[in-house]
Amino acid sequence: MKKLQQLGIALALGLAFGTAMADATLDKIKSRGVVNVGVVLGGAPYGQIDPKTQQPVGFNIDFSKLLAQRLGVKLEAVTVTPANRVQFLQTGKVDLLIANMQWTQERSEILSFVPTQYDESGGAAIAHKGSGIRKWEDLRGKQVCASQGSNFIKPLIEEYGAQIKALPSMPEALLALKGGACVASVHISTGIHTLLEEEPAWKDYEAPIASELIPSPGVIWVRKGEADTQAALDKIVKELHGSGVLIETMKKNRLAVPQAVVKLQEKFKTAAK
Repeated sequence: MKKLQQLGIALALGLAFGTAMADATLDKIKSRGVVNVGVVLGGAPYGQIDPKTQQPVGFNIDFSKLLAQRLGVKLEAVTVTPANRVQFLQTGKVDLLIANMQWTQERSEILSFVPTQYDESGGAAIAHKGSGIRKWEDLRGKQVCASQGSNFIKPLIEEYGAQIKALPSMPEALLALKGGACVASVHISTGIHTLLEEEPAWKDYEAPIASELIPSPGVIWVRKGEADTQAALDKIVKELHGSGVLIETMKKNRLAVPQAVVKLQEKFKTAAK
């Protein structure tokens, strides 16, 4: 977190002084009247397809709508997966990512991010009841499913000695778990707990490890060096914190509100006075 704060300060200074040339993305968004946002629809509460309307719903969608409204444009939500989301951003298929993609040092070296975080979450393991797994160390030498590109893969291998079976997305990793391809599947904590609480098909499974794996800030990602886009989005995220709209949106989607987000609401509410 300290490293993220330092990077955030550096970014803020960079945004304040501007760049020699304005980045093209913000101008393109304004001129076409549409912002293309890459979103992950891996399951509630972050994103899924409503079976009644066949429309995408969830926090990722609602948060994207808030950004679009405040930019004064329409939203085009583009479905991405953990395996292809970075490629979609780098090749211009999307303008930004709200895709369950927490900040990491490695990601910040190839992409830029909005300095003010909008969420904070870590990983949770889901396993069959009676698996004997009770702590992260119990995964050593065992086959563990995860989404390709997940920031949980590195600590699972390097710190806990797990053998990773990487699948394109969370639904595919969970299907592999049910099929016996792995003893546990590790994904964003809120998604796992929502699955266990709301889906009867998972009644024989549990999240046996009490602690979250590497809790990290959730940030909006943009292409490297897009200072104007960063600045515009950072201003919006701060306003959403200070007005309380972000927490309201989290609660609407049954998303646990992290203490970091509570503190940011207080910070920016105070700053607005």
